[in-house]
Amino acid sequence: MKVQGTSYRSIWVNTDDSSVISFIDQRFLPHFFLVENINSPDAMFRAIKEMHLRGAPLIGIAAAYGVYLAARKARRSKDFREKIDSSILQLKEARPTAVNLNWALEQQKKVLKKANHEDEAVAMLLENANKMADEDVAMCRSIGENGLKIIQEISSRKKKGEPVNILTHCNAGWLAAVDWGTALSPVYQAQSAKTKIHVWVNETRPRNQGANLTAWELVNQKIPHTIITDNAGGLLMQQGKVDLVLVGCDRLTARGDAVNKIGTYLQALAAHANQVPFFVALPTSSIDWKMKSVFEEAVIEERDVNEIKSVRGKSSFGLTQVQIAPDESTASNYAFDITPAKYITGFITERGICTASEEGLKRLFPDK
Repeated sequence: MKVQGTSYRSIWVNTDDSSVISFIDQRFLPHFFLVENINSPDAMFRAIKEMHLRGAPLIGIAAAYGVYLAARKARRSKDFREKIDSSILQLKEARPTAVNLNWALEQQKKVLKKANHEDEAVAMLLENANKMADEDVAMCRSIGENGLKIIQEISSRKKKGEPVNILTHCNAGWLAAVDWGTALSPVYQAQSAKTKIHVWVNETRPRNQGANLTAWELVNQKIPHTIITDNAGGLLMQQGKVDLVLVGCDRLTARGDAVNKIGTYLQALAAHANQVPFFVALPTSSIDWKMKSVFEEAVIEERDVNEIKSVRGKSSFGLTQVQIAPDESTASNYAFDITPAKYITGFITERGICTASEEGLKRLFPDK
C-alpha cells in the first residue's frame, strides 16, 4: 500500500542490516510517520505488548521475526535452545487474544526442531518468517478479491453514480497485516476495479484506531471516507446510509463466533436489526479450530484504564495526552468483545466466502 505515493509493507527485514527488523510505529500515526528498528526479542515483545504495532495478522508475523531475533541473540551460547524457548514463552504472553500470535510461534518451533546447528537455525527461522510474511500478503490479497464480489454485487443494485457505503470498525487495513489488510482489502480491490465506494470510519474508542489508522490509510489511498463516532453507526443504518459492514477478527472459533475490537458486537446488533450485511474478513491463521465456546474459553484482554480516562492527539507542542475523566473515577478497559455467529452474515477468507456457522467453515475448510 501507499504512504505519500511510496509503497510500503508494515514490517520488513532492514535492507542494510539483516539483524534488524523494521516496522511502521503506529503509535505516532496519523500525525507522524516513523519507522522503528529493533534487534532483540525483548524489544519485539515490548513492541507487540505496547502496541507499537498491532492487528492480529501483523502480531503473528512480528512474533515470527521475534523468534528469529531470539536465535540470533542466543547464538554461541551454551543454552541456545533454552533461551529461544524462553523468548517464545515471553512473546506468547505479549497479547493474549489474537490467535495468530500463538500460531506463528508454533510454526517457528516446528522449524527450530529441523535445524541441525545454531547457524542453520538462525537462517531457517529468518527464511520461514519471510515466507510467512509473503503468505500473509497473498492471503490478504485473496481476501480482497473474494470480498470484492460482495461489493460489486451491491454496486450493481445501486443507482448509477451512487457509491457503495461500507462501515468499518477499528483498523483491519494493511497496517494490521503485512499488506492489503483483511476488512479493508476488499475496499482496496474495489478501488482498483473502479467500483465507486465510500467508507464510514468508526473512530473506535478508546485508542481511536479507526480515526487514527483507518482514516490515515484511506487518505493515502485517496478513498472517500467519513469519520463517525462509534455510536453513529446504528443511526446511519436506520437511515439506509450503510450498505455493508466489514470488520476484521482477532480470533474466530470453530463454531463461527468472532472476537474482535470492543464495539464490534454492537455494530453487528445494529446491522442485524436493520438487515445490513455484516461480514467478518480474516485469514485462516485467525481461526482457532480447537476452540468451540469462545464465551467459556477465550481470554478477553483488559488494558490500561488510562486509555479510557485520557485522549492523545496533536497540539502545537507535538503529541499530547490529556485526562478527560475525574481522578476519583474507576474505569474498565475491555479491549475485545464477542460477536455470536448468528449476527454475522458470513466470513470472507483467502479460500472464499462461507456462512457464519460451523457447517459453513467445514465446507470451506474440509482439511481442518
